[in-house]
Amino acid sequence: MYAEGMTLSELREAMSGAYETFLHEPEITLALKEFDKPFFLASGEVARPGKYELRSDITVNEAVAIAGGFTKQAKHSQVLLFRRVSSEIAETHVLNLRKMLDSRDLREDMHLRPGDFIFVPESRITKIRRFVPTNSLSWYMNPLQF
Repeated sequence: MYAEGMTLSELREAMSGAYETFLHEPEITLALKEFDKPFFLASGEVARPGKYELRSDITVNEAVAIAGGFTKQAKHSQVLLFRRVSSEIAETHVLNLRKMLDSRDLREDMHLRPGDFIFVPESRITKIRRFVPTNSLSWYMNPLQF
């Protein structure tokens, strides 16, 4: 019997109904041994990427804090929230956490649901920095050296 999404009492009733056709007043005892706890994933430019338990109602900002906050390379203005709609389809939300925090207006901060995936991309300057030698980058960036 498929039991996903059912409580123990709902499953007991369903099993009782299924067995009543060939058993007289069946007594069914169920024990929950293991279940998947609600979780969210944080990846990209956060201090501690990984899978975290979703123990209470939290927002994207709070989830980033739980994952250790942003790294120096993080692009705060384009944090991605992926949310599964079905097994084949996920919706994507782009959140500007920098604007939310700077304006102190968290009304647009989305609440997480079990299975949500947060991705913090790398900023453009850190992508370019890999290809520019460090000495020449500091020469261009530091006007006091002239």
